[in-house]
Amino acid sequence: GGWSWYTGSAGWLYRLMLESLLGLQRSGDHLMITPVMPASWNSFSMRYRFGATDYQINVERVEPSNAASAYPSTQYSLDGSLLTGEQSSLGIALIDDSREHIVLVQIG
Repeated sequence: GGWSWYTGSAGWLYRLMLESLLGLQRSGDHLMITPVMPASWNSFSMRYRFGATDYQINVERVEPSNAASAYPSTQYSLDGSLLTGEQSSLGIALIDDSREHIVLVQIG
């Protein structure tokens, strides 16, 4: 029974960190990023590989644009273009084009 700790727990810890803390979840060819950042973190970055394509993901906490807003807002950009509406609700569309893509997630 002891070997299950060595073989299984690493995978669960990996999933816990990626999915619960960093908020990375893949569904088909879309990548959702909904991080739960500790208060002491202002930003973090990671690389995600999809086939032969690298995604550089940068997540940063920014001052809310509207101080009266009760809920934090999240904005997603892919290669410098802001994703809006349905694009942002579906997440980042993953494309295997052997290029590097830059993803910016700003949490207000």
